[in-house]
Amino acid sequence: MKVAFLDRDGTINKDYPDAEWTAVRAPELLDGAAEAMRYLTSLGYRIIIITNQYIIGEGFISLAQYESFTRRLLTELEAEGVKVLDVFYCPHRRDSGCDCCKPRSGMIRAACEKYPQIHLAQSFYAGDSMADMQMAQACGLCFYGINLPCENPIGSLSELKQLLS
Repeated sequence: MKVAFLDRDGTINKDYPDAEWTAVRAPELLDGAAEAMRYLTSLGYRIIIITNQYIIGEGFISLAQYESFTRRLLTELEAEGVKVLDVFYCPHRRDSGCDCCKPRSGMIRAACEKYPQIHLAQSFYAGDSMADMQMAQACGLCFYGINLPCENPIGSLSELKQLLS
């Protein structure tokens, strides 16, 4: 199974400074994100979201707020014709030393354990941070960096449509 591993905030959904997440209740999809995700699905990719949510462990939002937001995001994406296979998140503080906080590879490894049919050589990762890029490199994934100086730079998720056609 080939997978498009996608970062959430700044890639699919608008990102905010940490303290502002306290007041965020509804997703705000970035322009072209749902269309790009539908296109990836049409190419045979399954969508898995990989997201650091240290704002839970650092007290900016509760686990219940995260879960509510995620349900709303998945519902909105589904209404746009996007089926997300799964979401993996790290709720720990950045200084916790956990294995799942990007740039560590724990969330990708967890996805591969849950879905052993994932073929990393046919999959890729798209995100907007150096931690995303470092994690993708550690896992041997092709990486598309949103507004990042990298081998495969893109301005937004929607640019994948041209690159992968």
